[in-house]
Amino acid sequence: MNCCVVGLQWGDEGKGKVVDILAEHSDIVVRYNGGANAGHTVVVGNNRFALHLLPSGSVRPNVNCVIANGVVVDPEVLIEEIETLAGKNITLNGRLFISENAHVVLAYHKKDDQLREESLGKNKLGTTIRGIGPCYADKVGRSYAVRMGDFRHLDQLKTRLQAIVEYKNKVFAALYPDLSGQPLSIKDIFEKCKLYAGKLTPFIADTTEFLHKAIAQSQSILFEGAQGSLLDLDHGTFPYVTSSNSSALGMPAGSGVPARVVDRYVGVVKAYTTRVGAGPFPTEQDNEIGQYIRDRGHEYGTTTGRPRRCGWFDAVAASYSAKIGGIDSVALMHLDTLAGLKEIKICRAYKINGQEKTFFPADIDRLCQAEPVYESVPGWDEDITNVKDFHDLPTNAQDFIARIEEHLAVAITIIGVGPARQQTIFR
Repeated sequence: MNCCVVGLQWGDEGKGKVVDILAEHSDIVVRYNGGANAGHTVVVGNNRFALHLLPSGSVRPNVNCVIANGVVVDPEVLIEEIETLAGKNITLNGRLFISENAHVVLAYHKKDDQLREESLGKNKLGTTIRGIGPCYADKVGRSYAVRMGDFRHLDQLKTRLQAIVEYKNKVFAALYPDLSGQPLSIKDIFEKCKLYAGKLTPFIADTTEFLHKAIAQSQSILFEGAQGSLLDLDHGTFPYVTSSNSSALGMPAGSGVPARVVDRYVGVVKAYTTRVGAGPFPTEQDNEIGQYIRDRGHEYGTTTGRPRRCGWFDAVAASYSAKIGGIDSVALMHLDTLAGLKEIKICRAYKINGQEKTFFPADIDRLCQAEPVYESVPGWDEDITNVKDFHDLPTNAQDFIARIEEHLAVAITIIGVGPARQQTIFR
């Protein structure tokens, strides 16, 4: 069976754990979008792995891993992740395949990201300053793009970098004269590229061909999305989105595999909602409830360490993501975080201009006007972190899950009650 795992909120839903669990029954795990701005956490025993580019299945030694063409690769981050796993006796030699068509994040992308964000002042987008957006912009612009396959031809790459870096320095000096600082060094960037090429070239491949051969051989493939559907460039809360198609809709273009190959789409949500950076967030609780959730859920960014904004579960938003992604089943994570709350709220609708709406308006102006319409369910005090069976959950927790299922119109088949693999309930 081929499966695609995708977040249904604004990212950080717990996809890493879900992918790690499902990877046990997969031959290949494929990361198809985003870059090092993603942070997927996998807990195995006493080891905690924070993965930014490697697929979450990479910690399983018998699983092949693909970084597909839709990903933008920061070579420094990727090399560090490969070496970190090697230090824990997890080798990727012979089982990691990086698309030759994946675009490369270099120093000028990060500088561009930083300068652009600083220049926006109070209108900042809240980017992670990892160079992701500028790299995708170069991909679309084509003329100044560098792809992983270019590391195979260093002489040609050197000539291209000469033109690219000269152009970037001129742009930075012209647009940000007070912020740009010293020009970037072509020599330094190329020397780093030689280092990257030496370490990463053995992993570079035609991953589209690799995946289609695997399909012909009936191998089981697990596709892993980064960020969340509400951050999708086309279908999210633009402009407060990421620079790729982070919903299930991005899988075909990001991997070269048609959507019909996937047998099951699994959407991941938290039992509440979080968001990092700027943008509308109708159910946000900027109060003691939000802080309670943040502290119990350890809601601080895997990539940036920034505190996440926290709020009640938004069924309007999650239902929208499930619809556009064709979601077949849902994994509900962080249920244990809500223990201790006397009352738990679920946003069942928005009130916009006096009318109740149950279909999510991605349009930023309408969303900013949305007032959440809540229903309340009683909470529970019991510690559920060791519960293995759904029927052993407190009755109030079971009722909470049932209400979310009703709003999403999709079955919840996986429930997370803690960060470890074994802290999972399967229905």
